Amino acid sequence: MSNSITLQSADGHRFEAARSDPAGKPKGGVVVLHAIYGLTTHIAGVCDQWAGAGYAAIAPALFDRVGKGLVHPYGAAGGEAGRKCYLGTSEANILAEIAACAGAMKDCGPSIVSGYCTGGTWAWVASAKQRFDAQVNFYGSHVAQKLDLHPKCPTVMHYGDKDHVVPVPDIERIQAANPGVLIHIYPGGGHAFFNPEQEHYAAGHATLAWQRSLAFLDGQLAGG
Repeated sequence: MSNSITLQSADGHRFEAARSDPAGKPKGGVVVLHAIYGLTTHIAGVCDQWAGAGYAAIAPALFDRVGKGLVHPYGAAGGEAGRKCYLGTSEANILAEIAACAGAMKDCGPSIVSGYCTGGTWAWVASAKQRFDAQVNFYGSHVAQKLDLHPKCPTVMHYGDKDHVVPVPDIERIQAANPGVLIHIYPGGGHAFFNPEQEHYAAGHATLAWQRSLAFLDGQLAGG
């Protein structure tokens, strides 16, 4: 089960995070970035899932600069509240928190960044502006609006073809601008299909996306 920890960014900001560690030597360290709703129980559970697969994982509370412990309910109202929280911080702040998490796992092996929805967008930004060994991106929400950025590490992405946030033409634009990025598209999959707490959860797609992610990392990080 994940533990609540406190980390400090380079500018002195102290923030909460969820951390999970594997039973043995880590295969790597994963920074897990939450969606618009904040550091939910789902994201803490994802850290546990990474630990079960042999990786250390830390998920920062990216809203802590706005208010401590902010988690919003799923749905339109919660999404709007989350958007306001993201507007209340900055790219520099978010990248500082990501860097602090990666630094806390510097002894865990290869460094991986992963994210969901808006967190997937920030994983994309971080993969272009910071040093990571791999990126695992779940339905990054605004990647198609950031095609001036390109990941500097091997990247796998997961999208559903019924995603109301990221339509197929946007996915195709991402692929065309980044031919080296591996993108899996899940037939009938909606936005947030990996999250069992949300309405578009699809167990089959979630399981396959997880298996593909682990296989991707096994291939990319072998001997790393």
